[in-house]
Amino acid sequence: MADMSFALTDEQKALKAAVYELCKQYPPQYWRDLDTRREYPDAFVTELTKAGYLAVLIPHEYGGAGLGIMEAALILEEINRSGGNAGACHAQMYIMGTVLRHGSDAQKRQYLPKLATGELRLQAFGVTEPNAGSDTTKLQTTAVRRGDRYVVNGQKMFISRVLQSDLMLLLARTTPVDQLKRKTDGLSVFLVDIRSLKGLEVRPLRMMMNHSTNALFFDNMEIPADSLVGQEGKGFSYILDGMNAERILVASDSLGDARWFIEKAVAYASQRVIFGKPIGANQGVQFPIARAHMAVEAADLMRTKAARLFDASIPCGAEANMAKYLASEAALQAGDACIDCHGGYGFAEEYDIERKFRESRLYRAAPINNNLIMAFVGEHVLGMPRSY
Repeated sequence: MADMSFALTDEQKALKAAVYELCKQYPPQYWRDLDTRREYPDAFVTELTKAGYLAVLIPHEYGGAGLGIMEAALILEEINRSGGNAGACHAQMYIMGTVLRHGSDAQKRQYLPKLATGELRLQAFGVTEPNAGSDTTKLQTTAVRRGDRYVVNGQKMFISRVLQSDLMLLLARTTPVDQLKRKTDGLSVFLVDIRSLKGLEVRPLRMMMNHSTNALFFDNMEIPADSLVGQEGKGFSYILDGMNAERILVASDSLGDARWFIEKAVAYASQRVIFGKPIGANQGVQFPIARAHMAVEAADLMRTKAARLFDASIPCGAEANMAKYLASEAALQAGDACIDCHGGYGFAEEYDIERKFRESRLYRAAPINNNLIMAFVGEHVLGMPRSY
């Protein structure tokens, strides 16, 4: 790639400014009230959709903006930098890649235009299971072909936004493990219309953060055979194919959180006067904020590099994983500095810091634990023996 400039274009700067301006219409009280009631930000997501921001990756021919992962990343970053929670809508962006790359023409024509207009929502990603965790090859949910239908049985855990979605991308086992030569075979991806679907039970889970999280139970749930995305048995590779996008976008969530913490801390440290001077003049307050800022800027560079590589169709697995790791760690570092700077006020709901801290903490563990990223880097980047 000849151009690896990290400077944003004028169009990207304008996009950031426009998103931030829209987000200002939803002040801290809006997010605080939703968090208290554990409710979905439906009005906000609808507004984003009408503005075309959630269709940023959908090609022009299907009514989308036809832009790249870099633009999608900037949108999510600005949502969190404004004080909002992009976790309410980021999945539609990273799920989109699987449909765009591996979906049939009929599936694209049927769903993408409606996703672009907001007539349909695709925010649910059914992968994780209680007995498999990060070992996706051990999934136990089955999808058995019977004529023109698949019958699905099993359970999924920690699946967000199911009740707020019309469609779900589902990964299920279509070939028993004992019939496989390779453990990565035998899994298939389905694009499922979950509206009024029989055999699906959704049990909401009250979590540390407001993430609309659920446990799912499939009891002889029948779905049309044309729900299958791509080839049967190749679903694991399709999901892996979309994980680089997921890592880049989640890193962007974390960068937005981190910038919000730092801006909040800098403002308070400059205004709060104790012992006759602003507390930001004390190195014990100033230095942690400065260190967090440097960590954020470094993570931003890695996120941007990963996004540039992704949009140029150049392999970026290492960069995408490292971006997610660095950004999530930087967000927590910035959150700690912000809380310490505010003292007791950092724990008060009305300051929103404790809410944002809870939200940012998620991304150290999800969508993949940072320990597994270190294992990936150790084995696949540095060439050391497999550690797990």
